[in-house]
Amino acid sequence: MATMTLTQDNFDEVVTSNDIVLVDFWASWCGPCRSFAPTFEQSSDKHPDVVHAKVDTEAEQGLAAAANIRSIPTIMAFREGVLVYAQPGALPPASLEDLVTQVKGLDMEKVREQIASQQDGAK
Repeated sequence: MATMTLTQDNFDEVVTSNDIVLVDFWASWCGPCRSFAPTFEQSSDKHPDVVHAKVDTEAEQGLAAAANIRSIPTIMAFREGVLVYAQPGALPPASLEDLVTQVKGLDMEKVREQIASQQDGAK
């Protein structure tokens, strides 16, 4: 499955209407971003059940700012609309595969309980 392009207009819809979404925040001038692109594309072919999406931080500066992107590439993973991973840096193929496996294996009921308890603790 090919990667899709996310924009400010479709970001929320894509993230909330798909079970698992991996997002690569990148820019064309970024060497590590260009080096990571084939790895991300291969992952999209291997995992057609996972939406692989890219955000061009130059074209979507508002979206990058809203996502608090400070360094690129940054990879984010959403499961059932919940951000479960966000880290800058290109991942080698084995690490990206491990990330996909871990996100697929998450117990989202426990994740939501953890989020709720953190929010209660912050009050």
